[in-house]
Amino acid sequence: MASWNSLPLEIVYQVLGWVAFVAWSFSFYPQVILNYRRKSVVGLNFDFLVLNMTKHSSYLIYNACVFFCPVIQRQYRDKYGHNEMIPVAANDVAFSIHAVLLTATTLCQVLTYEKGKQKVSKTCIAITSIVWIAAVICTVIAWKDHKWLWLANIFNTIQVVMTAIKYIPQAFMNFRRKSTEGWSIGNILLDLFGGLTNFAQMAVQSIDQSTLVNFYGNIGKTLLSLEVVFFDLLFIFQHYVLYPTKKGLPVSDQESRTA
Repeated sequence: MASWNSLPLEIVYQVLGWVAFVAWSFSFYPQVILNYRRKSVVGLNFDFLVLNMTKHSSYLIYNACVFFCPVIQRQYRDKYGHNEMIPVAANDVAFSIHAVLLTATTLCQVLTYEKGKQKVSKTCIAITSIVWIAAVICTVIAWKDHKWLWLANIFNTIQVVMTAIKYIPQAFMNFRRKSTEGWSIGNILLDLFGGLTNFAQMAVQSIDQSTLVNFYGNIGKTLLSLEVVFFDLLFIFQHYVLYPTKKGLPVSDQESRTA
């Protein structure tokens, strides 16, 4: 069982992890509050929500399995070295649980509030169906050969892929509408801070252990942080540079003037 070499670095690791948890967890609330205040989800892309639910559900399965299952932990150490630390922390599991609950809450708002002509696209339904069918097939294969670490990594891969594509519908909708109205920038700012803090947490563990195994041993967490930073910067550019909100001007007028 691996242990920390430096107590100060271990403390920094834990602090960064829970700071990332708070930032990422609170990043869900601005959108939920915005929807509640407007009593509308117009401007929030439904494909993003459906893909996001698949992403966070997959990430929860991965984090919970690696953190709680001794068999998967043993297979991880057999693959990467018996002195290596498990790359999933308690804050990762806590975040995943919270993310699934808040994404489900936002989906309930879609069913309740005004949504205009928006709907989930056939492409999104197809992608989601293919992903979960593939996940079931992989589960059957893993069950037969007891390849539990491999199965956990499949779900980790799913969350990486879904993270890469889930933002695209929202970014395209902002581009088409020439507006970010209905899409909370508070969500993005907190999400960016959480991504940077999450990456810093992994760096602290690497410094203490003098190895980069936790980066490629949990490549999903590494890519997640990089993807989050990239897309959040894109949304920030859209909101503040490309399509800034004009104060005092109705949203409908803003969109018509930029059309």
